[in-house]
Amino acid sequence: MAPEEIENAVRAGLPQAVEDLKRLVSIPSVAFPGHPEEAVRAAAALAVELLRSAGLPDVRQIPVAGSFPAVYAEAPAPPGAPTVLLYAHYDVQPPGDPALWRTPAFEPTEIDGALYGRGAADDKSGIMIHVAALRAFNGEFPVGVRVILEGQEEYAGERLEAFVEHNPDLVRADAIVVADAGNPRVGDPAVTTTLRGMAAFTVEVRTLREAVHSGSFGGAAPDALAALMRMLTALHDDNGDLRVPGLPRGTFRGQGSSEEDFRVTAGVLDGVSLVGSGSLADRLWASYAVTVTGLDVPTVSGAINAVQAVARARVTIRIPPTGDPKTALNDVQDYLRQVAPWGAQVSFSQHVMGSGYLAEAGGRARAALNEAMKRAFGRAPRDVGQGGSIPLVATLTRQFPAAEILLYGAEDDDAAIHAPNERVDLEEFRRVATAEALFLAAYGAQ
Repeated sequence: MAPEEIENAVRAGLPQAVEDLKRLVSIPSVAFPGHPEEAVRAAAALAVELLRSAGLPDVRQIPVAGSFPAVYAEAPAPPGAPTVLLYAHYDVQPPGDPALWRTPAFEPTEIDGALYGRGAADDKSGIMIHVAALRAFNGEFPVGVRVILEGQEEYAGERLEAFVEHNPDLVRADAIVVADAGNPRVGDPAVTTTLRGMAAFTVEVRTLREAVHSGSFGGAAPDALAALMRMLTALHDDNGDLRVPGLPRGTFRGQGSSEEDFRVTAGVLDGVSLVGSGSLADRLWASYAVTVTGLDVPTVSGAINAVQAVARARVTIRIPPTGDPKTALNDVQDYLRQVAPWGAQVSFSQHVMGSGYLAEAGGRARAALNEAMKRAFGRAPRDVGQGGSIPLVATLTRQFPAAEILLYGAEDDDAAIHAPNERVDLEEFRRVATAEALFLAAYGAQ
């Protein structure tokens, strides 16, 4: 197919692709414990239906130990053509507080050219990018196609890593597309070349057998909450840089956003400064970051006059692409033990780890993608980093060192992924799907 034919085919199929994306978004496929498993399995079943509609002859669900099924599809390569693996995930983050959503999280709503709903961007748009691109070829694919859609990436995604390690032939490919990333801004094409790794844990501090009256004991009884607060604030200096030994700042080799753009995107309030030192790209994509993501303490509305006996926090560490998650986790935990005041008892649990990723120099696949994005967006893509981690990417890199891994997608920095009012810009969705279809054609013709 000529490029014009591919572009026209994607454009013609866009209304159906958007309707199918709405069907996916309407399913609350949260794979976290405590959420209904039926919804996650319903999303897997719909993903099977959608991949079959794209002309793939072999589509099936494959059990994954301790997790939800992987949705797998395959079409053989034409003689002499390479094979491309397409990845996305069908599970989503929990919606959080419904009051913070302007439209219901699982009632997909179009507003001003964008589709709102949990998973509209992360990562059900990734599924539909693949489907929309493949539909353009009417079952006559220019490359071999393999698709794997994960059902538990947002929670305990490392389970698919073990599956891939034990079933390498299912996902072996010359190029691997991970549609779980995006552009800094709508219309600004980018390829993600670095991913920070991550580690997370829960820290618990105990000082008393049980809470005691603050009037009778306050001022002498050690407060577990106060101890935990002192420990957590000790992680950073007054400038916001980490104090933890062994976690140095890094350098990002590409171009980052301006601080002005970042402030707008992040919603930083007037008069509030950014934290840390070094360039913004260094801080976001190449350095360690520690964030307290949750606290188990009495709420303000439920507070009583008591000195607390126990307090807990959830702590997340973002790790440079070449850093070791286990080492970073140990460094942070050791530091928290050292700064714990008053001999407080400190324990750690609920550990999660994921490796980062650093792309090698681009080859044939990256060259084909560059040309495809240039045509679809009107400009060539630039290299960017991503602060989040995608556990499967590091495994694929180890398992298939000769394969090129390409990370892109329809998400952008304003898409509010993992937050209320998540959305995907539908014109961006069309451009990325067009770029993927053009890439498949160009890569197959090399």
